[in-house]
Amino acid sequence: MKYILSGIAFAVAVTARAGPYERCGGKGWYGPTECAAGFSCQVSNEYYSQCVPLPFKDDGTRSGPYGQCGGKTWNGTTICLDGYRCLYVNDWYSQCVLDGAYGTGSVPTTLATLPAQASSSGVPSTKAPLTKASSTKASSTEAASTEAASTKVPSTKVPSTKASSTKAPSTTRPASHPLWKNTTSSALGTTTSRTSTPVSSIAPTSTATEEECTGKLKWLGVVESGAEFGPDKFPGVEGTDYTFPDENAINVLIKKGYNIFRIPFAMERMVAPSVSSPLQSDYLKGIKQTVELITKQGKHAILDAHNYGRYNGNTIDTKAFQTFWKNLAGAFRDNANVIFDINNEYHDMEQTLVLQLNQAGINGIREAGATTQYILAEGNSYSGTRTWVSTNDNLKNLVDPQNKLIYEMHQYLDQDGSGKSSDCQSGTVGAERLTSATKWLRDNNKLGVVGEFAAGANEQCKEAVKGMLTFLEDNSDVWMGALFWGGGPWWHDYMFSFEPPNGIAYKYYDEVLTKYLP
Repeated sequence: MKYILSGIAFAVAVTARAGPYERCGGKGWYGPTECAAGFSCQVSNEYYSQCVPLPFKDDGTRSGPYGQCGGKTWNGTTICLDGYRCLYVNDWYSQCVLDGAYGTGSVPTTLATLPAQASSSGVPSTKAPLTKASSTKASSTEAASTEAASTKVPSTKVPSTKASSTKAPSTTRPASHPLWKNTTSSALGTTTSRTSTPVSSIAPTSTATEEECTGKLKWLGVVESGAEFGPDKFPGVEGTDYTFPDENAINVLIKKGYNIFRIPFAMERMVAPSVSSPLQSDYLKGIKQTVELITKQGKHAILDAHNYGRYNGNTIDTKAFQTFWKNLAGAFRDNANVIFDINNEYHDMEQTLVLQLNQAGINGIREAGATTQYILAEGNSYSGTRTWVSTNDNLKNLVDPQNKLIYEMHQYLDQDGSGKSSDCQSGTVGAERLTSATKWLRDNNKLGVVGEFAAGANEQCKEAVKGMLTFLEDNSDVWMGALFWGGGPWWHDYMFSFEPPNGIAYKYYDEVLTKYLP
């Protein structure tokens, strides 16, 4: 009985204070406003405050939060700050992480105030963009091991007509999320790289005007591949190993009404020889030309670091990753129609590291003075909608001081969700696979976007795509839009090619998608 009472007393003590990295304030918050020992409540915005570590002075005797504390060739201290323990990650790296006795088990975020580091385990990438000669999907195969752990979403028939109602279960979420706006920007000048400019001296300019959107999606567009091709040829030769999107094709899509375009790029070409190296001017120039073509017409351009959480096959370090995004975002900070996609399809990684890398990206972007742009965060298990809840629940702890964070998920409609087959599982699978993720977004007061989707050119898949887009419209309080995977000049006869005028998917699905344009 003594031990039981002690346990109850400890539980009461824990609940009286917010644990490490837990919420501790903001509008509508009725929980604890004091933090556990060693942490203080920091205001992120009027809606959210979070418990973060008190300032740590590194005197060499102890490693601070998430600092290195061991591994081959490590000559520093192996002792961690009170409240942290040294966790073995691999033979080359151990890290100071929260001791379970000091917190509630919440997964920490990597805030700018932390000297955050992550392992460089040398795990080879098992999935990479394909060369131009390939005809299979270059992105998004949901990990089978994680997939098996997910719960199956019950199948519910979703009519394919737009008049149908496929609203997911509702909660107390407000009808209009603060980010859910129609935005039109004009007078967007060219951008220049000014990565050394102090954050405090930057005054981002934007002439965006906003209106509340009613019912329809904010965005519908296409992923424009090419710059990420040739993953075994770095830096590679433009026109041989990789290419940039075709301007004429993008203009055709813009004239039809598509208003968002995702531009995958290879980090190995953007920066070399390391993640924290300066930007490569020639490659950046090609990306900028595509971005400006899109944004000067008032549409959104997504900069997609298409690297699967790795650089040259090795897991990315969080500190270097924050520097990377500070540098890249600095080159686009004055263009409000740019969107930053932190990293494409993490997979087979520690879930805590996925959270830390995303937070590092957010921190770097905002540190660069890019405060008006949306940020997209992707998840583990290739960011699949089916495995999102079972795998990526901890990403709800990400914090963006500008409150413009959107969760990007990917969805393919074949049997295993890999995008390798032109056959769809059923005519209703498009809506069914969104159900659990939709509930997660609404329950956590978050917004999402389907950053990649595709299906084969056949009647069953067409019904599935219609059902998916109708579902997104009916749940547009949490879904911002969707992008079809398969744009780009080198796809040729690829089954998902959405390249005007002759892409297989473009000829089959353009008429379908245009009915859902904002």
